[in-house]
Amino acid sequence: MLGTVSEAVFHALADPRRRAILRLVRDQPRSVNDIAEKFDITQQAISLHLKVLRDAGLVAVHPHGQQRLYAVRPEGLAALRDFLAEFWPEHLQRLKHAVESGDQVAETADAD
Repeated sequence: MLGTVSEAVFHALADPRRRAILRLVRDQPRSVNDIAEKFDITQQAISLHLKVLRDAGLVAVHPHGQQRLYAVRPEGLAALRDFLAEFWPEHLQRLKHAVESGDQVAETADAD
């Protein structure tokens, strides 16, 4: 068992179009029509992809006038992030942090 990460999340993210849709709604809420304009598939197909993402808890839908806007649910990705973090060894995480912050990287290089 994968703990709190559902199979639905993995299924939803397995499709490249759904990953692309998730990226589109990451920065701002979008309507189905706005999303469909970016793809070479029908609006109905986009709606089905959005349903899979919504059922997996990765996107939320909010009414806005006559439209329904879709947006990323960051909390929907939290369990997946935590699951994947288990595979990222702690020492590599510390190295990543050191490189990004500039801590003692030069000293380590000079010691070699």
